[in-house]
Amino acid sequence: MNTSSTKLDRALLAVVRVGLGFLWLGGAGWKVPPEFADLRHWTGFAVQFPVLPPYTWLVEHVVLPNFAFFGWAVLFLEASLGGFLLVGLGTRFWAVLGMAQTLAIIFSALRAPHEWPWSYFLMFMAHLAVFATAAGRYAGVDGVLRPAWQRSRSWPARTLVRVS
Repeated sequence: MNTSSTKLDRALLAVVRVGLGFLWLGGAGWKVPPEFADLRHWTGFAVQFPVLPPYTWLVEHVVLPNFAFFGWAVLFLEASLGGFLLVGLGTRFWAVLGMAQTLAIIFSALRAPHEWPWSYFLMFMAHLAVFATAAGRYAGVDGVLRPAWQRSRSWPARTLVRVS
């Protein structure tokens, strides 16, 4: 592969990572505390239009009765996903959490009326690509700090090398 192709590949991976960051920040933007009304509405689809019965049970008996905690947890998670993917720090770790959160969304909204199921699968695959390519190493903080982390023998640095 020639150098210009490699630069283009890396730039496009950075664009995908940053795009996912903005996707999560946009999603976090409509999760308005303290009621989280829109999030509650979408979460309720897991019960109204079940995809996976054990997940439906979990939402009905654990999530919805404790929705204030759940709403704050989702807001924090999605804002963190957005921020960390945007700057490219701990990218592989956040890509895994993005895949997990995408699965939660799939299990809630996949069968909801007027939804395009492939959008969720594409979202999952984009996170998989960010994970597989360690996209934070390109135009991200991971790429800048990883050499120092690799030289260090401390456990935080070794952990950051693994998640970057």
